[in-house]
Amino acid sequence: MAVNHVRFTAIKPTWFMALHVKKGDMVEIIAGDHKGATGRVLRVIPEKQSVVVQGYNMVKKHVRPSRKNPQGGRIHVEQPIHISNVLPVNPKSSRASRVRYQVNEDGTKKRVASDGTEIGTVRRAKV
Repeated sequence: MAVNHVRFTAIKPTWFMALHVKKGDMVEIIAGDHKGATGRVLRVIPEKQSVVVQGYNMVKKHVRPSRKNPQGGRIHVEQPIHISNVLPVNPKSSRASRVRYQVNEDGTKKRVASDGTEIGTVRRAKV
């Protein structure tokens, strides 16, 4: 009796987790091999709900010789980390903290750390 193998493909969600980090933020990795390390966010990938942190989750990529890399060989490349595994670093206390959003009367939306320290402006007021 033949068995039909069904290939399951990843279904893209219609909703996305709130992006509590932005490009250029200092973040602390809270889970995985690099737990406790801090680094700067190089790229945010909302479709995959992941971020690329500078200098962490490095893998060796084999590249062919090209004009950019005439020798070829193996290079080190940062791979994405799931966004739930990083927290923004509070600039006041230099520790990772959860983020909430606060909208002021003038319409400015700001990211605020759990202790009330402002981390950054998300949306400017409409003029």
